[in-house]
Amino acid sequence: MQCHYLSSIRSCLALAGLLLLSLPAAAGADTQIFPVPSVSTSRNDGNDAGLIAPILIADPDGELKYLMAPMLIQNSIVGTRGVFNLFKYDPGGRQMRFIASLTERIERKVLFDYVDPAFGNGQYSLNFGGTFFKNATSRFFGLGQATTQAAESNYTAREARAYWRLGLYANEVTQISVGQRVRQVQLQRGAIDLPFSVEQFPTVDGIQGESIIVGHRASFYYDTRDSLVSPTDGVAITAYAELNQNVKNGDHPVYSRYELEVKKLFPSESKRAILVVRADLQATIGSQVPFFEQSSLGGQNNLRGFGLDRYIDKHLIAFSIEERIHILRTKLAGVTADFEVAPFLDTGQVFNSFKDVSFQDYRMTPGLGFRAIVRPNVVGRVDYGYSREGGAVFAGLDFPY
Repeated sequence: MQCHYLSSIRSCLALAGLLLLSLPAAAGADTQIFPVPSVSTSRNDGNDAGLIAPILIADPDGELKYLMAPMLIQNSIVGTRGVFNLFKYDPGGRQMRFIASLTERIERKVLFDYVDPAFGNGQYSLNFGGTFFKNATSRFFGLGQATTQAAESNYTAREARAYWRLGLYANEVTQISVGQRVRQVQLQRGAIDLPFSVEQFPTVDGIQGESIIVGHRASFYYDTRDSLVSPTDGVAITAYAELNQNVKNGDHPVYSRYELEVKKLFPSESKRAILVVRADLQATIGSQVPFFEQSSLGGQNNLRGFGLDRYIDKHLIAFSIEERIHILRTKLAGVTADFEVAPFLDTGQVFNSFKDVSFQDYRMTPGLGFRAIVRPNVVGRVDYGYSREGGAVFAGLDFPY
């Protein structure tokens, strides 16, 4: 399941980033500062309005080195929020992210993440980091595909996470990795005028008390794409098996999770139009698995017409297709920026057993996305997906897949 609160910060930053890339830049400048208004809305997190001052620092060759973005945001649910974002980009794809945020009501966040895809002179990849956050706008509708909008409830997700992953390249396009993670979760009363999830669903696993998850994962990656952040061609296959222990559960502490994801890009000859197809299969095996550790549909990366984690169950099948259409290229802030529109269609279902899979249970959400890209490091996007529950708007600093 996704980190709800991070998506809120990324939404504001991405929307402001799209405004930033629309402004004229001083020719030849290495550092550009553009105070711009930031406005966003999302199904779960409410409405944001405020100011962001992105600072872009490029090297003499015009490659983006740093993106700093202090923000002051007024949120319709949790009040005033101050945020500082720092993104550092180095040669070879190395990236560092640091985010710190303090909000008037309930919410807090600190995040650090480091990625080096060419660690050890290119023989390994390395990723490690950690975060602590309180997200006061989390939603839970119960488990299964048949849950109704009337069952919507709210809680604050209080979480601490730490993780590391080390990958070994078998060749230029194949990698095998191992990693571990620790996740501490406790549900507290939320900030929304909805029933409290702990009171509405007291018997659901993971609702009551504290959960501490220790996970051990082995992964396989096959990736021929021409860029990790802003690809235009190739295929990516990811598969993992993960053994987990809920150390707070004495009866059934051990469970496992599995995923197979395939992404394929079909560019036109000029690469001005790129068809992207994605298929995802997830499975969770075990008893008394906390609901927040199970598969979910809804949010900025799948079934974009619904709010984050709208459907939750042990297993998941999802398909997505979108056409990324180039509409403009221009020089901004000393770097080249591309703009795209992207009509898309997402579909999928969650289920408790594979015998329950039915074509009648697939949810479908068509929509349209708008993207601003500074290759090879930065992607800003806004996506609108339509659903029978009214649709949703999402933004982020990456592609959805």
